[in-house]
Order: sequence, then C-alpha cells, then structure tokens
Amino acid sequence: MTLPVHVRVGTYNLHGMRAGLAALAPVVVALRADVLCVQEVPRFVRWRARRGALAASAGLAVATHGRVGGVAVLTGPRMRVLHAEHHALRPFRGLERRALALAVVEPVGDGGRLVVGSFHLDLDEAARAYHVEEIIALMEDAAARHDASIVLGGDLNEQDHQPAWRHMAARLADCHAEAPAGGGPTFRSPRPRRRIDAVFAAREIAVVSCGVPLTGTDQAGASDHFPVVAELRVGH
Repeated sequence: MTLPVHVRVGTYNLHGMRAGLAALAPVVVALRADVLCVQEVPRFVRWRARRGALAASAGLAVATHGRVGGVAVLTGPRMRVLHAEHHALRPFRGLERRALALAVVEPVGDGGRLVVGSFHLDLDEAARAYHVEEIIALMEDAAARHDASIVLGGDLNEQDHQPAWRHMAARLADCHAEAPAGGGPTFRSPRPRRRIDAVFAAREIAVVSCGVPLTGTDQAGASDHFPVVAELRVGH
C-alpha cells in the first residue's frame, strides 16, 4: 500500500539568472523544494553548465534537458526521476517559442508518483489560450502513460480572473487558492502586486499549503518574480 507523503513543489521565474548565481542560490536553497519548476533559465551561451551550476548550488539536479522555451524541472535527493520529456509548443508568428518541460517522479522509498510540468505562457492572450490547452493535453497524456498525478508550476503572465488561468483552474486545483500560506503576489519585485506565478495540482492530491515562502532571503534581489512553493500530500 502506498502511504501518504509530503512533497514540496515550487515554481520560480529566474529572470534569465541576470542577478547571478550568488544571488539566486540562497533563495533556491531556502525553498527546500523536492521538485522545482523553473522558467527563464539560460538557453544560449553555456546554458547547460549554468543550469547545472544553479541546481548543484542548492543540492538539486536537472531532470529535464531541453533548451527551447527556457523551462526546466529540477529535483532534490528525496525524489527519483523515472522519465523526462521536453515539448516545444505550437509556434505563433512573431512571438517567442514556448515549451513544456515535464518529469515523472516519485519519492524515494515510497509511492505517490507525480508528473510535474514547468511552463511559461506568453504575453499574447491568444497564444496563452492555445498553449494552456496544449499543456494540459500533454500532461494528461503523460499522466495516463505513467499512472501519475499531475502537478504544474509556471508563470502564466496573467491573473486568476483571466481566461487561461481560469481554464487551468477548472481542470486542476489552484494550490494557493486551496490553502493559502505566506505571500500571494509574485510580480514585480521588490513590491509585487500581481499573482501571475502558480502551482496547480490534480484534485486527488491534498494541498497542505501554498504561497510565496517567507524565507528571510533576498528574493527581490534575485529575480523580478517571487517564488511559489506548494506542500502537497500525495499517495493513498
């Protein structure tokens, strides 16, 4: 029988790591994430090495290795990576290419298998509306193939009253709305007023808490976004 376990899943837009590793590493360490969905990770010069250095600085590993879209999933030592995929989403003329990075993971020594996806929606409303459908379809396909529950973390570039967010929240639980903890707004630091970053989870997963963690680190100096962490109870 699979026993319930607590898993910390976070999402964090790194702003291209412009602030540098020394600024980002303490924030990422303080999140204590078992799985971290990241956006705006390096995707050009030395992109593999820079992603790897950030992960290693926080005791994490890079689980997904695609370059397109600047998204990735990082995992901690408590998690076993069973499978990983990287999908370029439908292109829109004149817009940045978007992607979905996903990893199938499970806690070491116990069950509760998850398929965790990292995404970054566009500033264009039509592209967001199309891509959110595409992302959900890809995640549902992976979940069915691997008998896993869905968790998504990302930057939606819109708020919870807007169409793409509402569509995703109709299919998955908005974890902060389910169990708010810590801060809510995520953009733009140092005085965020909008919640545009979120973790969503399949409804069979119990959300213990979710929000911007109060870590005592310089989150405003590390990125223009604040991170979000959800503590989830998975397994039966």
